Amino acid sequence: MKTDFDLWDIHTGAHHPFNDRANRIDNGTGRADPQRYTSPDFAREEWDKVFARSWLLAGPASDIPESGDFMKFDIGPESFIIVRDDENVIRAHYNVCPHRGSQLVSGETGSLDRFSCPFHSWKFALDGRNIAVTDAETFRPEVLCHGTDLTSVRCEVAAGLVFISMDPEIQPLREFLAPILPQLELYEIDQMYVVQHRRSDWGANWKGGVDAFAEIYHLHAVHPQTQCLMDDRTQIDLWPGGLSRQFVPFAQPSQRYPDQEGVNPGIQMMLRDAGIDPETYQGTARETRAAVQQAKRHRSDELGLRYDRFSDSQLSDSVVYSIFPNVQIGCHPEAVFLHRFIPHATDPNQFTYDTCILYRHVDAPGYGAPAWMGLGPEVDLSGRTRPEVIHTKLGEPPCLGEVLDQDSDLLPVVQKGAHSRGFKGPLWSEQEGRLRHFHAELDRRMAR
Repeated sequence: MKTDFDLWDIHTGAHHPFNDRANRIDNGTGRADPQRYTSPDFAREEWDKVFARSWLLAGPASDIPESGDFMKFDIGPESFIIVRDDENVIRAHYNVCPHRGSQLVSGETGSLDRFSCPFHSWKFALDGRNIAVTDAETFRPEVLCHGTDLTSVRCEVAAGLVFISMDPEIQPLREFLAPILPQLELYEIDQMYVVQHRRSDWGANWKGGVDAFAEIYHLHAVHPQTQCLMDDRTQIDLWPGGLSRQFVPFAQPSQRYPDQEGVNPGIQMMLRDAGIDPETYQGTARETRAAVQQAKRHRSDELGLRYDRFSDSQLSDSVVYSIFPNVQIGCHPEAVFLHRFIPHATDPNQFTYDTCILYRHVDAPGYGAPAWMGLGPEVDLSGRTRPEVIHTKLGEPPCLGEVLDQDSDLLPVVQKGAHSRGFKGPLWSEQEGRLRHFHAELDRRMAR
């Protein structure tokens, strides 16, 4: 059965196939058991059935551009080393020495010609082969025959992003991502680099984070300051495997906002970002989105940005993808936002929110990161330096910006309510279709 939500037509300009709706998937109307947010037993089973058998985003390939470059990827109780080896192949190994279990690397990123265990200095090539056992003559050969190489995991790259899986039998990454991969590739993430990386611990279940970021139904209540420049009438598309997409129109007021004509400060900011002088702009607020789109096309023609590959909506809006289980990617012509919701190793009431902004600098007058991205003047946009990860612990202000800080304050309140006997499970609207789709996939994998 369709609702008014299915009739929302949010696009402007000429028809473009990128904007076409996906075939409808009906995930029913049931309520999910709220114990999925609170139960330690559910969390342990979820780790084995979901995380240990899924493709997990480890990071952007641009973080390891040269042979010997590595990045560490921690999730739940596990830690992995992602490294570009001497043959320019990206590989992934458990971050653990086979001798006594010591972790091999502790830094977030780095560059090495080999891995050396800090405990007894066993050495390993970048491809994981053991190349030196300290005092090997003191080991019985039957002991070393058990295996001295690092334990590797599946590692594949798509759209400039590195994914790993602990499941050796998992389907190829590009097959899993097939419905959305051509769309992601349009943004050329492989040519972007990290300009900001923040990590913060939140007092909620990781699925509460996924839920909050997969809908904008809450914007009018939690983030009312966004209503002057973001519309919450959206398009949602669903694909098998828990994949989804949502258009979030920027540069026009929400239908809930009382003034649809006045060019408010938020709209003025977006005009400036597109190269339009707000002082000379003659249109109304509701016309700004189309003006921004055309201004960006003009800029593309001048600078050779090849924006002809994008629909008009892509030029102005945030196009947000969900990749099951724990990744959301917000795509813009200038930059991409990677959001990961990392489960706590033991406590279902905590997770770590990890967010990266990837950007590609264009050396041209008037071109820069849009102001709404919140990148201060201290941020190096050139790509010459990889910023350090800023990690705030539970209870510390995350300092992620006004909107995200509001989410970090609210989610513990939602988590507390999930424990109540009075909460029987969520009642999802069609505006929350991506949530229902995510939980349907979660239930499918938990049941197998």
